[in-house]
Amino acid sequence: MLQWYDMHPYNAVHVVRIPGVFEAERVRLRVGSRLEQHGLTNLELDRKASTYVYHGGRVDCDVKFIPSEPDPLAALGTEIERQLNTPFHQEGRFNPFRFFALPAKDSFVLGLAYFHPVADAESIVFLLRDLAQSYLNRGASEPATWLDLYPDHRARLLGRHPMVVARKLLALPAQVRRMKQSNRPHCRDAQDLRNGFNLFSLGPERLHRLVAAAKSWELTVNDVLLALLMKSVSPLATGRAKAVKRRKISAGCIVNLRRELGMDSSKAFGLFLGSFSVTHAVPEAINLRVLAGDIRRQTLAIKQGRLYLATPMELGLGRFVLRFFSPDQRKKFYQKNYPLWGGLTNMNLNSLWEQSNDQRPLDYFRGVSTGPITPLVFSVTTVGDHANVGLSYRATAFSPEEIEGVKSHFMQHVDQLQEVA
Repeated sequence: MLQWYDMHPYNAVHVVRIPGVFEAERVRLRVGSRLEQHGLTNLELDRKASTYVYHGGRVDCDVKFIPSEPDPLAALGTEIERQLNTPFHQEGRFNPFRFFALPAKDSFVLGLAYFHPVADAESIVFLLRDLAQSYLNRGASEPATWLDLYPDHRARLLGRHPMVVARKLLALPAQVRRMKQSNRPHCRDAQDLRNGFNLFSLGPERLHRLVAAAKSWELTVNDVLLALLMKSVSPLATGRAKAVKRRKISAGCIVNLRRELGMDSSKAFGLFLGSFSVTHAVPEAINLRVLAGDIRRQTLAIKQGRLYLATPMELGLGRFVLRFFSPDQRKKFYQKNYPLWGGLTNMNLNSLWEQSNDQRPLDYFRGVSTGPITPLVFSVTTVGDHANVGLSYRATAFSPEEIEGVKSHFMQHVDQLQEVA
């Protein structure tokens, strides 16, 4: 990820809506105090060793104030997009977190943009939960630092799953064949990695349809979401109809590795992610249930072999290969050799943050940089009885109008689930 950051900011943003009155100075003080107590200050990178260390100590943590607007959701989307495209200056010791707040009646949203190489989504959820509770409790009865900032996940991986590397090597030829069959999204300017961002929600009825369909089809919600993603972007892949070889669509998916590594998720702070990809022809007339079933067969084989655990090996290989390319060539490398049309990161906040007490989050949103690999990412977050979707995309690959079309197709397919479930 550090190498990706040399091409374009690779950030992520989480936003939580907190009940209560917004007090700007108290938010600033509580945020700074908790970061200091957890030791999450004064980060320093060692790029040669691909390691980092938090030196701790005081931090001047500013919280950007966003004035109320007639359309607060649009204002929030604009700020998330800005944060995704704003780099963290990494010289010497720096703060890998930026905060912003948008007040509303009887509540406010607290946003956290972060330097993605140091944390995954689950780490940030627990951090924001701690910050929210500290604010609501006015700092009473706060625990001492409880985060494990440097768990050795590589040793855990090899110790718990020694055959993963061998299975991944055996699976590589098939993966290469799938990538050679995959259509490449067109980028008007391969050097432009700027992110656009769009935010929308699946209300209770739509989310219920989605979950009910997955259960009825004996599939996972993640499989159905991958099918929805591929169906929604397929109308944009117009060039594949005339292609001789590259007629399929590939999409990626992020996997949380904490359970596989045997970690205490509530304490481990860091980046523990794997990934995998699926490929399908996605013919225009294919039924969503059939497509999701075909995807399920691919994901089941991946899960049985735990191939997503070898992601660090793949990234390491990519890092080695990219050393021999110029900066301009690096930005084209993944588009040429690992062509994905989209990616999915799916999180159920209800399983991470208690929803039945007075300090529950009123809402939660996420957005993540597309990076050099995936030109479009669906960040799906289930919170309470609905799901929020942050849709980030490379501005040079898709226009805002095309993204509106992707969103419209996604919603239409969800609305049709009741008819086919």
